[in-house]
Amino acid sequence: MTTCFDVFAECVRAINNNELIQAVSAKDKEFHFQDWFQKRLVNLNLNYDDPGRNTYPDFRLVHHSDGYEIKGLAIPGRDKNYDSNSQIPTGIHRGRTIFYVFGRYPKDRSSKEYPVIDLVLCHGDFLNIDHEYVHKNKSVKSFGSYGDIMIRDRKMYVVPTPFVLTEGTIGTKTLIVPMDFPTDERFIKVGDLARIETKELVVGYSFDLRTNELAIEKVPNPDAGRTHYFSAYRLKSQVGKGVSMIRVDIDTLLGFSEEEEEE
Repeated sequence: MTTCFDVFAECVRAINNNELIQAVSAKDKEFHFQDWFQKRLVNLNLNYDDPGRNTYPDFRLVHHSDGYEIKGLAIPGRDKNYDSNSQIPTGIHRGRTIFYVFGRYPKDRSSKEYPVIDLVLCHGDFLNIDHEYVHKNKSVKSFGSYGDIMIRDRKMYVVPTPFVLTEGTIGTKTLIVPMDFPTDERFIKVGDLARIETKELVVGYSFDLRTNELAIEKVPNPDAGRTHYFSAYRLKSQVGKGVSMIRVDIDTLLGFSEEEEEE
């Protein structure tokens, strides 16, 4: 049985009780929200492997096949998308069901504690349905005037957050899981969501070091047009409007233009 319903309910309880994020260091801001979430697992007596900078997902449960990847988003700031360093999002990873926890909090460097403003806990398939892609870092040698420089191809994936993909998740707490997921009597459905597979898949890219041009290679997606259905839930004790999908262009999803990316 999945733990996501209990974990989400504990997150809601903590937010409603104003249990604040505790800032440890201004330099390690990425761990503030992660530490807050870790306390939720402790309160639920869920054992987990200790998280590390290069582990995926951040929290791998011991007695359950669930894993939780944590994404804290400071506002005002960047909350339309996030950088996924060397790991594309997925709902299944090495036999584990992966959930993503997005929490927005006030951007205030002078404060040492601050509240969670809103939260979305979603199944990884809502972000990306592919379970087969395996990330690998590669390198090219013999670069430079003397041929002794190496270029590392270390990929960074930029992924839209549920806050920009959906309507009705701002200012509240929402759980998003596949429509055929087991239900929990404590919860009520507040929205039906659908994600449609794209017409083409990017299967490769090349970079011209002389012109600084990046070219991509695409192939037709054999599952083009296939729809994947999800349900948005909240606890029956919660209030808030329903949740629906937002149709926006890719530049809006990614939050920057090509010119801004070059800078």
